[in-house]
Amino acid sequence: EKGEYHPTPTIIEAANSLFNNQNVNEISRSDAEAENLSVTTETVLDLIQRAKAQKEKHICFITGVPGSGKTLAGLKIVHDARVKDTDDAAVFLSGNGPLVKVLREALRINALENNRGTRADVKVSVESFIQNIHHFRDNERDSKKPPVEKIVVFDEAQRAWNREKTSSFMSKKRGVANFNRSEPDFLMSILDRHNDWAFVICLVGGGQEIHDGEAGIQEWFDSIEKNYAHWHISASERIIEGDYLKINDLEDIKRKTRFSCNDALHLKTSLRSFRSENVSKLINSIISNEIESVRSLYESVKERYKITITRDLNVAKKWLRLNARGNERYGIIASSGGLRLRKYGLHVKNDIDPVDWFLKNRDDVRSSFALEEVATEFDIQGLELDWACIAWDADLRYTSDSWGCMRFRGSSWQNVKSEIQRRYLLNTYRVLLTRARQGMVIFIPEGDLNDLTALPSYYNGTFEMLSEVGFEVLR
Repeated sequence: EKGEYHPTPTIIEAANSLFNNQNVNEISRSDAEAENLSVTTETVLDLIQRAKAQKEKHICFITGVPGSGKTLAGLKIVHDARVKDTDDAAVFLSGNGPLVKVLREALRINALENNRGTRADVKVSVESFIQNIHHFRDNERDSKKPPVEKIVVFDEAQRAWNREKTSSFMSKKRGVANFNRSEPDFLMSILDRHNDWAFVICLVGGGQEIHDGEAGIQEWFDSIEKNYAHWHISASERIIEGDYLKINDLEDIKRKTRFSCNDALHLKTSLRSFRSENVSKLINSIISNEIESVRSLYESVKERYKITITRDLNVAKKWLRLNARGNERYGIIASSGGLRLRKYGLHVKNDIDPVDWFLKNRDDVRSSFALEEVATEFDIQGLELDWACIAWDADLRYTSDSWGCMRFRGSSWQNVKSEIQRRYLLNTYRVLLTRARQGMVIFIPEGDLNDLTALPSYYNGTFEMLSEVGFEVLR
C-alpha cells in the first residue's frame, strides 16, 4: 500500500510504481543487506540543483555492477518531483530497443488498467517518460536550437557508438553524408546548445559492450576533453577500475578535465540478484578465468542463489518450472553466436518480440514461459528474469585452462583473433550470466561425435570446469 517492495522489484514493477507516483525510495531485500538507491539518486538531484543555481553544465557517471539498479536510478531521477514538476524538461533515453519497447508497453498496460487516461493520453505520457536515443538524435540532427530538455539520462552509456559506427549508420540509414562525430560527441553537442545550464547523467555498466562500434565510456571522456572542457564531471573513483576506462590515472583525468570524485555515484551491490551480492563477482571471475576465486565465491552464494548445470535441455526446462513460484518469470537465453544450438531446437537467429516474450502470460506460446523461443544478449540486456536457462554453445569454450572464442561461419567454427571481438563475446556471456534474479541452470550440450560442428570436445571442457568449481550437476 505504501508503494514499497519486499523483496526488490523487477525493473518493470519499479517503472510502473514510479509512473503511478508511488514511492520506491526504500528498496529492500528479504535476505541480504543492500545499499539504498536513495543515496545515489539524492546525490544526483543535489548536483542538478547546484548546476541550475550556478548556471553550470554538468555530466555525471553512475557506475555499478550488473543489476545494481542503474536503470532504476535513472528512471527515478527523471520522475522525481524536483525535476518533473518544474519547467526544466527531463528525459530518459536508451539505445536498448527491447528495453524501451518492454517498459513502454508495461507502463501503457498498467496505466490503462488503472484508468490513468485515454489511450492517446497514455501513449504521449509513456513516450515522453522513456525515449529511444536514436530518435532523439535524429530529431535534433538538423536543429541549431537548444533542445526542450535540460536534464537527460543516457542509459547504458557505454554502448554509445564510436565515430566510425555513427558515421556509417548516418550515411547508410539516414542519407547524411560527412557525419564525422561519435554518438557521445554529438549528444553532448545537443545539450551544449543551452546558454545557461544543462545536466547529463550517464548510466554505465562495466564489461557490457557486446556489439561492433560500441565505444565504451572512454569516448565520452575523450569528447569532453577535446570539445567540452567547460563541462563539470562527477564520478566515483571506481570509474578508473575494471572495464570502465582505459585510463587508470585519476590525477591525469583531473588535470585534463573539471573532474570531481563522488563515491555515492557507484552502485556496488546487485539488486537484481537479491539472493546474494556476490553473484556479479562470481560471474566476473568465471569470465576472467579466475577459477580459485570462482570456487570461494560460489561457497558464499550457493545457499541463497541456485546455480546448476546439465547436459539435457529437457532437464533444464523441468528445473525452471519446478523452481518458479507464482508469477516468477523464467525463460531460455543464449548467445547470438550460438548457431549450433539449433541442433537442440534453439534458434538464436529467429527474432523474438521482446514485448510478448517478457510480458505475456503462461498460456501464451510467445512468452518466455513457453520455453520455445530463445532470447539473445541483445534482447535481454538491461532486463531480467527470475529464473534463467543459459544455453551455452561452442562459441565460448573452455580448453587448456583458458577461454577459446569462436565464430561459426558457413559450416565450421573459426577462431576469433580480434581482441575487441573476443571482448565482445566474453561480455556477451557476462550479460547472459547476470540476468537471473534468483537462480539459473546452465545447459551445455553433450555434443555429437558424428557432427564435426558439434563435437563433444567443444563442450566438455566448459562442463568439466563448471562442475569442478562446485555447481550442482542435474541429470
